[in-house]
Amino acid sequence: MRIGKNPANRKPLLILIILAIILGITAVYQTNKELPEGLSYEGEVHHVKDVRFLSDLTYKGMDGEKKYEHEIFDTIIKRIEEAEEFIVLDMFLFNGYYKEDMGYPEISESISDKLIAQKKKNKDLKVVFITDEINLTYGSHKSGVLKKLRENDIKVVFTNLDPLRDSNPIYTAFWRVFLQWFGQSGEGWIPNPMAKNAPDVTLRSYLELLNLKANHRKVFVTEKTAIVASANPHDASGFHSNIAFETSGNIIGDILESEQAVINFSGGGDLPDYKPVKDKGDIKVQILTEGKILKHLLNELKNTGKGDHIWIGMFYLAERKVIDEMDKAADRGAKINIILDPNTNAFGNQKSGLPNIPVSEEIMEFGSENIKIKWYNAGQEQYHTKMIYFNRGNNSVILGGSANFTRRNLDDLNLETNIKVTADSDSQVIKDVDQYFNRIWNNERAKYTLDYEENKDKMTPFKYIIYWIQRILWFTSY
Repeated sequence: MRIGKNPANRKPLLILIILAIILGITAVYQTNKELPEGLSYEGEVHHVKDVRFLSDLTYKGMDGEKKYEHEIFDTIIKRIEEAEEFIVLDMFLFNGYYKEDMGYPEISESISDKLIAQKKKNKDLKVVFITDEINLTYGSHKSGVLKKLRENDIKVVFTNLDPLRDSNPIYTAFWRVFLQWFGQSGEGWIPNPMAKNAPDVTLRSYLELLNLKANHRKVFVTEKTAIVASANPHDASGFHSNIAFETSGNIIGDILESEQAVINFSGGGDLPDYKPVKDKGDIKVQILTEGKILKHLLNELKNTGKGDHIWIGMFYLAERKVIDEMDKAADRGAKINIILDPNTNAFGNQKSGLPNIPVSEEIMEFGSENIKIKWYNAGQEQYHTKMIYFNRGNNSVILGGSANFTRRNLDDLNLETNIKVTADSDSQVIKDVDQYFNRIWNNERAKYTLDYEENKDKMTPFKYIIYWIQRILWFTSY
């Protein structure tokens, strides 16, 4: 009798085929399923009198000494003290964990204490803190700072990531089919991958971490003001360079609407209502989340050409659609200046330089004289900015917030929030952003940036192969 005719010999193969089909269907569905209602949000265009540009800068002075100019969380703490009706925060990283104590500012504790103090001062104040389960290392342990908020009548909502599309389909399909049913909680015994002083984690939490999906937003609103930022209130991120924009008016209602969508699939409850006011002012502002950020970014790039100047400050740059449109804009005559983080350090851990080193090499190979790249002169901290500025002479556009220019951040995968600002070039916000870029590009009275060639030799064939494998399999942290 031939072996192939024996049903017993065919059974293992049949099982493998069935499992492969189940995994394939799971991967395709979970990558393309319908988004929860209210995500990929495109707010109305509102007119305001003022938008304030905020920045955190860490840099080396001409004397070689490290300098710090940080105002984002100082401003948020002041706005907490001024709130009377409600405070809503949606912040990705919110903890005091770090690899080694380098004198980080205690941002998470400071904000927590200020929220509690304001709540005690005004019992009717409604405070809601939305965050990501990364602060619990996906169920492995408690968070002391968030527990303290809950004990003081502040609502803490952990984002339910399961309804989001999977950004890492090959691994996540395996996780969904075979692993998710066992949960994550329990006695941790594996060193925490996030930080040395963080509690140990379970293997199951580690396996969920590899799904690489997140609520990556960084927004703060009260009845009086709205702040959209690239900065995390996270101690080990305390020295990072970041940006934020503050404004007021009806855009507050749009932010609340975009956050209510997250609340709806993460445990329920209603956020406070915002009472609309009459729009006033010549500056246009608009809230964009997830894929709508990419839509507006590509449209602005397509409408840019000769006589225009694009400035980009970016932690991660890897989205091919964005890179291709940048190349086309340069071919049409637009000048493009790009400042990138070297991607060599993350909270004290050495990184490989992906994706910015191979991506920058590709961009330089375009051969366009209109595109110039510099590296931010980062040390143990990161150039964590996520902003693009279109200088079009009389009228200019800014897009800034939480979203890196990567597939994970722009393609309806992570939760992200950016603000779009359109204003005359003589408005203060445009002047401030223009001055910011020129200052660090031209190294005015400090060594903010390094020429492209100073980092070029760090690209190796091995890194380039890893970069391409990650692109093909979508297995990346960026």
